[in-house]
Amino acid sequence: MPETPDPTPDPALLYAPHGEPGRFFCPWRPWRNRFLDVLRWKLGGKSPYDRKTPPRIPRVDNDGAYLNKEGEPPSVTWIGQSTFVIQDGDVVLTDPHWGARALLPRRESPPGIPLAAVPAAAFAVLSHNHYDHLDAWTVGRLPAAMPWFVPLGLGAWMRRHGRPQVTELDWWQSARHGRWTLTCLPAQHWSDRLGTRRNATLWCSWLLDNGERRYYFAGDSGYFHGFAEIGRRFPEIDVALLPIGAYEPRWFMRPQHMDPREAVQAFRDLGARFMLPMHWGTFDLTDEPVDLAPRVLAEVLGSDERVRTLAIGERWRVP
Repeated sequence: MPETPDPTPDPALLYAPHGEPGRFFCPWRPWRNRFLDVLRWKLGGKSPYDRKTPPRIPRVDNDGAYLNKEGEPPSVTWIGQSTFVIQDGDVVLTDPHWGARALLPRRESPPGIPLAAVPAAAFAVLSHNHYDHLDAWTVGRLPAAMPWFVPLGLGAWMRRHGRPQVTELDWWQSARHGRWTLTCLPAQHWSDRLGTRRNATLWCSWLLDNGERRYYFAGDSGYFHGFAEIGRRFPEIDVALLPIGAYEPRWFMRPQHMDPREAVQAFRDLGARFMLPMHWGTFDLTDEPVDLAPRVLAEVLGSDERVRTLAIGERWRVP
């Protein structure tokens, strides 16, 4: 079973050495997903959730034509899972995934816009190498010259897949792309992929700053004290893109995936103006129904206009 975390981790651990390509770890919460824990999860008994009712995943039609127009207002479009298209002068993709599967789980709803709508001048950030975040089919069909910004260790994978325009960053390192400053930040997660040793490549979150607005993209993460530190280091975040799904059973998923209540706390820790939930409604990865997370989120929040749960394909204009 995963270890119990220190209830008051030292913020200095967010800046501590955390490995090197081939072997990374979270200094504030070392843990590993043991095979026996996976067996306990999968064979441990009947799920308490009703799986007979088909999920209801809201979706709006969107051809994405506005992405190739100049002078458009700042906006964020949800494609599904952890994929957003940010249009704010330039076009930025987060964990781009238009594929039909995440290795084995099939896609529950088509992507929010056609892949062909992505402009040739777009660029992308990646959080880690799990199959619901890094999709080889999508990478191979996006423009070959697209710049990619990735955590340490993922550059080799990108180059093997014919994408040489890749910049690798460690936690707290930044790179410039035009008017954007892209900062790689800690996350509480792990990495694994067929043909790659577990935790051989780093995982991260991102702060995307174009000088007028700041966007925080959490990638995949359990709740941790890093959100408060990131909010302290980068005040006045405009939009936080935070995961809310794939969280059951808690005894197994808590270190790696937030539930809706923890995501709300992360939003508050960050001090962001707005939150857009993600990581639900696309791939059925864990015990809870794939459409449950936003309903739980609504119960946790009550009425809060700062949190906007998008339909797949919905374009939200940044106020």
